[in-house]
Amino acid sequence: MDLWAAVQALILGVVEGLTEFLPISSTGHQIIVADLIGFGGDRAQAFNIIIQLGAILAVVWEYRHKILDIVTGLPREAQAQRFTVNLLIAFLPAVVLGVMFSDLIHHYLFNPITVATALVIGGIVMLWAERREHRIKAETVDDMTWQLALKVGCAQCLALIPGTSRSGSTIIGGLLFGLSRKAATEFSFFLAMPTMVGAAVYSGFKYRDLFQQSDLPIFAIGFITSFIFAMLAVRALLKFIGNHSYAAFAWYRIAFGILILATWQLGVINWSTAVA
Repeated sequence: MDLWAAVQALILGVVEGLTEFLPISSTGHQIIVADLIGFGGDRAQAFNIIIQLGAILAVVWEYRHKILDIVTGLPREAQAQRFTVNLLIAFLPAVVLGVMFSDLIHHYLFNPITVATALVIGGIVMLWAERREHRIKAETVDDMTWQLALKVGCAQCLALIPGTSRSGSTIIGGLLFGLSRKAATEFSFFLAMPTMVGAAVYSGFKYRDLFQQSDLPIFAIGFITSFIFAMLAVRALLKFIGNHSYAAFAWYRIAFGILILATWQLGVINWSTAVA
């Protein structure tokens, strides 16, 4: 196994784990960091699928008791049935648009400049959402109606643009539509499960020829690293939102996006994928 490839896998696994469930865009950070360290090509496409599975496994493990309660309660408990229906309703919009436009989005928008622009715009929207008056309609995820779930699902579609952030679009969408900060955050976690697994299965089948046995050690490093750091990030975020708003993440997005745009304009860094 090539040492530099192992280091790249470790770096990208850390990035994926730390950013997947924070509202700062994991895809955007992956694109930027991969561009900086020169990790691309067919191996990168397959690798990204693996590390995303590592991150989603972390949140599944974190909420394993809630998931088990829902699964066992489905045959007879109205609350479990309502939650499952809401999750499916929220999941569908991104599936439809993702299947229709994923190739076009990957071709034209997967570059650092698009990411930087989306980071800045998303940060501004996040600040506005946090500063407006919150009218809470659902204190917990179990209080959500199917209408609220559909609205959050539509908000998630914005995350098809790299740099927007899947968790950011669902959390801020949840806040705008009447979810409490805790409910918006937890529903974002739950919605990530079918969304990310579905995307991974679809991409895995589509790019199945890219998976090579010789890459297994690299994939293992990325998967394990992503799992560990995603677990840490999820727990830290749940503690953080108990006493803080999402403003800090908004300012980070804006500062990071401006930094990328500035280095591009000044020619400090030659962003190789700046033009699709």
